Amino acid sequence: MKLKKTISLLSAAVALCCGPALAASDSKPWMNSKLGAAERADLVIREMTLDEKLKLVFGYFGMDNEGKKYKRPQESYNQSAGFVYGVPRLGIPNLWQTDAGVGVASQGGPQVRTATALPSGLNTAATWDPQTAFAGGAMIGAEARGYGFNVLLAGGVNLMRDPRNGRNFEYGGEDPLLAGRMVGAQIKGIQSSRVVSTLKHYALNDQETGRTTLNVKIDDQSARMSDLLALQIAKEEGNPGSVMCSYNRVNGVYACESSYLLNEVLKKDWGFKGWVMSDWGATHSTIPAANAGLDQQSGMPFDLADYFGAPLKEAVLNGWVPQSRLDDMARRVLHAMFEHGVVDHPVASEPGKIDFKANGAVSLKDAQEGMVLLKNQAGLLPLAKSLRRIAVIGGHADKGVLAGGGSSLVYPAGGNAVPGLEPKTWPGPIMYYPSSPLKAIQQRVPAAQVSFNDGSDKAAAAKLAQESDVVLVFATQWTGEAFDMPSLSLPGAQDELIAAVSTANPKTVVVLETGGPVSMPWLAKVPAVLEAWYPGTSGGEAIASVLFGEVNPSGHLPATFPASEAQLPRPVLDGYPEVADKRFDVEYREGAAVGYKWFDLKGLKPLFPFGHGLSYSEFGFSGLSASVKNGALQATFTVKNTGKVAGKEVAQVYVAPLNAKWEAPKRLAGFQKLALQPGAEGKATVTVDPRLLAMYDSASKTWNIAKGDYQVTLAADAAGGKAVSTVVHLEAASYDVNGKPLRR
Repeated sequence: MKLKKTISLLSAAVALCCGPALAASDSKPWMNSKLGAAERADLVIREMTLDEKLKLVFGYFGMDNEGKKYKRPQESYNQSAGFVYGVPRLGIPNLWQTDAGVGVASQGGPQVRTATALPSGLNTAATWDPQTAFAGGAMIGAEARGYGFNVLLAGGVNLMRDPRNGRNFEYGGEDPLLAGRMVGAQIKGIQSSRVVSTLKHYALNDQETGRTTLNVKIDDQSARMSDLLALQIAKEEGNPGSVMCSYNRVNGVYACESSYLLNEVLKKDWGFKGWVMSDWGATHSTIPAANAGLDQQSGMPFDLADYFGAPLKEAVLNGWVPQSRLDDMARRVLHAMFEHGVVDHPVASEPGKIDFKANGAVSLKDAQEGMVLLKNQAGLLPLAKSLRRIAVIGGHADKGVLAGGGSSLVYPAGGNAVPGLEPKTWPGPIMYYPSSPLKAIQQRVPAAQVSFNDGSDKAAAAKLAQESDVVLVFATQWTGEAFDMPSLSLPGAQDELIAAVSTANPKTVVVLETGGPVSMPWLAKVPAVLEAWYPGTSGGEAIASVLFGEVNPSGHLPATFPASEAQLPRPVLDGYPEVADKRFDVEYREGAAVGYKWFDLKGLKPLFPFGHGLSYSEFGFSGLSASVKNGALQATFTVKNTGKVAGKEVAQVYVAPLNAKWEAPKRLAGFQKLALQPGAEGKATVTVDPRLLAMYDSASKTWNIAKGDYQVTLAADAAGGKAVSTVVHLEAASYDVNGKPLRR
């Protein structure tokens, strides 16, 4: 008896000190965090019932919908993007999903979730700095975790094939390398908070007009060298836990039931281990979608039916969808949850622990790094603090800064600075963050008379301009999800307002808050233009800090600004104006020649080239050399700050074949952002991804570099600003679908 009691006491002591470890290794071996994600997922799958597997592949919307008689799951967070049931008995948590393109978003309604908004995705791309992108992602991930979310619908990397696309502001611009690296860094930052990020929208979802009915027509080679390459690079850089398939068809098949996109490219060729979720309302079937590679239906009741609910169970029981396929679907969800810490580090809603002040500083820095000084004649900027009469006109600059619309909209603390603008409902409301540029300007020149005019009366605005030492005109363009711009022109009568004001006072600065490129018929009359994009939570402060030179602008354009719509591959936007339920084709005749590549190919001169961006300092390039080391092309160069103030320059490396033919004359092959004090030099080396030197062969699924000479150019933009060049010889080489060298 004494021995039994001693053993019992020892067992109790062991349980107290080592209970969780024993429990993990005995009753729930998959809870052993030392095991790999694949092994842990396999262990769980063996224990799951059919109904438990089905739970993991079916997602709900996080908000009631009276029209569809839909009630959100009680366990979901109200006014959130979505919810997926876990398996509590096995230690698998629920999935709480939030839109998170530029911050923790909220559905509209009486109980909005306020959060920190980063500047637009285009602003972050315009920083050309992956570290800034990572920091922004880490901020969003931490804030989402604080609100109890563990899946973020972020990672938008659709290429800008058309500057009129209403969602361009969410994305990373027109170049596969830049977009892939920047968005990949943000995904990596998000997932550093042990939550899952998506990569979206997969694939070729490059316009909003007719997004659910259009059919993209493109050949495999062109897709692999453009939109798919951008997504591939982002996948490699960020390792997202999930990929969200898009609304549109690709070559006749819905993206969310395209075996080519989901099974062949994503899972087989790229080796993606996570799960594919549908966009909300992008599931159209049960058996075709499941067998084609869709792993999770999202956001019921947006689809016509609960395809992955009872119908999927019936399909599995009848063998129309193999049991092994359902196991794979659930396993992929589990793999991502284990790999990214969702199981081992459960979330809890603790918004009181969120450091909003620190997060606002992250947003401020992102905005400052990404603003692009497009023009600055006669050194009008930075503004002198000795100015005595400053006119601030238009753009609701007395109240706040503009945000983009749709699912990515972040609601700010303090509410909408300009409430009541139409549309008030989705994809609105039109939101202005309460960070007033006017107030930030006034704080910097307390002795000056800073006057505001809303710009509604052109004559009154011109009169104020005439009486002022300098004029700051704020021009806005609201864009958002589910609609495109009818043209590149600023909406309303803003072009006329700018023309009138600049005529009255030639010392006029235009500050643009836009979702992407716009035309500028007044450009010749205006000495200075600052592209501020949608500058986020701290936008007013960021704009003022750049205008007064506290921050030296260092953003460079992630997209070409066309001179007019006539320069675009499709001067008239396909399907515009939209006709409900009308299917139509969009043929990408430009193939992989997107953005600056199209302009080069056709010999077109844009309004501002890709990569363009001015500074309050000057920089020079020298010492460019190119060589092949360990089978990879490397370019080494020196950048010198030849100006009088500290600043940052984005050195861009372009490569052009001299003996071979690409889809366009040259490609961006690398970039580096350097911070330099006056007179200082910085040396950098860029290693070129071999896929950026190759043509893709669809038959063999290889990237092939042609033997010959290649011109390597170091420049400040795609038009060759400050360019220096050299020539390097490359031998023929072949690489697999992921850019890994093949043995010859």
